[in-house]
Amino acid sequence: MTTYTAPLKDMQFVLHELAGLDAIARLPGYEEVSPDLVDSVLEGAATFASEIWGPLNQVGDQEGLKHHDDGRVTTPKGFIEAYAKFVESGWNGLRFDPDFGGQGLPKLVDTAVMEMWNASNMAFSMAPLLTQGAIEALFLRGSDDQKQRFLHKMVSGEWTGTMNLTEPQAGSDLGLIRSKATPRGDHYLIQGQKIFISFGEHDLTDNIVHLVLARTPTAPEGVKGISLFVVPKFLVNEDGSLGERNDVRCVSIEHKMGIHASPTAVLAFGDGGGAIGYLVGEENRGLEYMFIMMNEARFGVGVQGLAVADRAYQLALAWAKDRVQGKDATAPKGPSVPIIRHPDVRRMLMSMKSRVEAMRALAYVVAAMIDQAHRAPDEAARASAHAGVDLLIPILKAWCTETGIEVASTGIQVHGGMGFIEETGAAQHLRDARITSIYEGTTGIQANDLVGRKVLRDGGRSMAALIGQIADVCDELERSGDAQLKAIGQRLRDGSRCMADAVEWIMATGSRDLNAVLAGAVPFLHLCGVVCGGWQMARAALTAQRKLAAGDGDLPFYRAKIATARFFADQDLTRAAGLRDAAIHAAAGTMALAEEQF
Repeated sequence: MTTYTAPLKDMQFVLHELAGLDAIARLPGYEEVSPDLVDSVLEGAATFASEIWGPLNQVGDQEGLKHHDDGRVTTPKGFIEAYAKFVESGWNGLRFDPDFGGQGLPKLVDTAVMEMWNASNMAFSMAPLLTQGAIEALFLRGSDDQKQRFLHKMVSGEWTGTMNLTEPQAGSDLGLIRSKATPRGDHYLIQGQKIFISFGEHDLTDNIVHLVLARTPTAPEGVKGISLFVVPKFLVNEDGSLGERNDVRCVSIEHKMGIHASPTAVLAFGDGGGAIGYLVGEENRGLEYMFIMMNEARFGVGVQGLAVADRAYQLALAWAKDRVQGKDATAPKGPSVPIIRHPDVRRMLMSMKSRVEAMRALAYVVAAMIDQAHRAPDEAARASAHAGVDLLIPILKAWCTETGIEVASTGIQVHGGMGFIEETGAAQHLRDARITSIYEGTTGIQANDLVGRKVLRDGGRSMAALIGQIADVCDELERSGDAQLKAIGQRLRDGSRCMADAVEWIMATGSRDLNAVLAGAVPFLHLCGVVCGGWQMARAALTAQRKLAAGDGDLPFYRAKIATARFFADQDLTRAAGLRDAAIHAAAGTMALAEEQF
C-alpha cells in the first residue's frame, strides 16, 4: 500500500492554465482569492488528506461499520477523531457563504480540495459530499428560519446532511414515491421508508439533517406531486440547542461491494406516529429543489471518478517501479528489471496517467463554469456558463466515473496476480469505484438526459457552441508549426467531426424514432467524453508548448504534458469514429429481438 500524495503541481497547472483561476478570482465576491491563499489552501488540504484521511482508507475498508440493535451505527476506528479534525480545521465550509460561517472560496478551488478528499478516502468523503449538496439546496430554497436553524452547523460540518429519494419500489423512477407528509400546524408528519441513504446514520456528529421527498395528501400523481422536507434526526430548539429525538430510525445498513466505511442506510420515518418535517419552499416542487442537490452530487461523483483513478494510478506506478520481473527486451541477457521498463506496462501507465489528466482538466473547467454561472457580472456571460454547465454535467458524471472504473481495473492489471490480492490495495480502488457509475443517476440515465434534454430539447445549440470551441483549439494547434501539436489537432478535429455527425443524426432521428436515439445514447455520451477530454488535453499541450518556447519553468514537466496529450490523442481520441458509429447504428441490433427471444 502506498500513501496518497496530492498531485499539487498538476492541480496548479490545471487551475491556472486551463480553468482560469485568475479570471475566477476577479468575479464579484472573490476579490480576496489570491494565488498565495489558494496555494496555502491546497497545501493544507494535501497534508490533511495524506496524513489524516489517507491512512484510514484501508482501515475503513477492512473494518467496515457496525449496526446496533438500537439503530446506532458506529464507524471504523479513527474515523470520529479524523472527522473532528476535519471540522476543527474548517474544511467543510470552504466555498460557502461567510454569513453562515463559510470561507467564500470559489467552487473551482473547492473542487481541487474535493479531489483530495475522495482520492485519500472515498468512503469518508461521502459525508461532506452529501452535506454540501444539502447545504446548497437549503441555501437556495430554504426559509430564513430553516437557514438560521440548520446552515451554520452544516456549513461547519458539526452536523451532516443527507438526500432521501429512493424507496424500495422507487429506484430511479421517483414518480413511484409513496412516503407521506401529513400537515400538522407549522410542520408535517413524515411516514415512509428510504433506502440507499449515504451516511443516513453514523456517530461522527450529534445531528443529521435529512432532506426527504414525500407526498402531501393533496399531491397530484407522479413526479409533479413530490415535495421536499427537512427532517432532522434531533429536533432543533429556538436557541439552536438539540431537542428531542425525531421519529426516524436506521433499520439496517447495506453490505456493499465497496466504500465499506460509508454507511448506506435504510431509514424508517414515522414508525412511532410521524417524523416531524418542515416543508422546503412550496408544495409539489420537491423534485425541482432536489435537483439542486442532485446536480451538486452528480458533479461531485464525477470528481470521485477522477479521484479514485488517480489513487489507483499512484499505487500502480509505485508498484511498477518496485516490482522486478522479466528482462529488458533490448537486453535479453541482462538482469531482470522493474516492470515499468516493459512497453505494455508503460502503455497501461500512460493510459492511466493521460485519462486522469483529461478528467481533472474537464472537472476543473466545469467547476470554473459553475463559478461563472453564479457570479459573472454580465447576464449573457452567466447564461452562457449555465448552458455549458448543464450540457457538461452528465458528460462529466458518466464519462469520468466509467473511465475511473477502467483506470482502477487497469491498476489491477499492472499489479498482475498481486492486484487480485487484497493486501496490495489495488482491488479496493476498483471495488470503491464501481458504484460511481450507478449512484446519483446511472450512466444510462445521464446519457438519456444528454440526448433528451441537452441535445433534442435544446435544439442542439449548446452542443454546437461546444463543437465551435473545440474547432477553435484545433485551428490553433494546426497553426502552431509543431509536428506533435499538429498530430494532436488532427485527432481532435476528427473526433469533433464524429461528435458533430452524431449530433446531426440525433437531431434528425429524435422526433421520429426516439428509441433509436436512446439505444445509442451511452456510446454517444462516451464519444462526447472522449472528445471533451481530448479538447482539454490539447489545450494543455498548447500551454505547455508556449512555456517551452519561452523557456519558462519546469521544462520536463511541460514536455511530459505534450507527450501525455499525444498519447491520449492516439489511444483515446481514435475511438471516436467507432463510438459515433455505435451511437448511430445501435438500434438495429439493440431493438431487434422480441422480449421472449432473450
